[in-house]
Amino acid sequence: MPDDANNVGTLFGGQMISWMDLAAAKVAYRFLQGTGIDGALTRAIENVEFREPVYPGEWVNFEGFVSKAGNSSFEVVIDAYAEGLKVKKRLACTAIITMVAVKKDSNDEYVKFPHGRSL
Repeated sequence: MPDDANNVGTLFGGQMISWMDLAAAKVAYRFLQGTGIDGALTRAIENVEFREPVYPGEWVNFEGFVSKAGNSSFEVVIDAYAEGLKVKKRLACTAIITMVAVKKDSNDEYVKFPHGRSL
């Protein structure tokens, strides 16, 4: 949308990162299903690479997968693809997002918790 564009007429990088973080949250949700974990929090966003500009009016679609799993943390790779009516789908941005599994403790506070998943 036009409100998401920067001063040179392309998608603001911060908006892209925000959307990628949401996409990572969805991957985390699927990864943690059935574990009894309450959710996951973003620990780090690394290796962000803006490869192609995204212009107003284009769609951005996200693909992600868990690439590594630790005790309570796991890495999610997110690729963002842009496409428009006159432009083919292209890789616009990629990032690695580290998530941490959390669960409410007896004090009703979220604490990191082993997720018990492996790849």
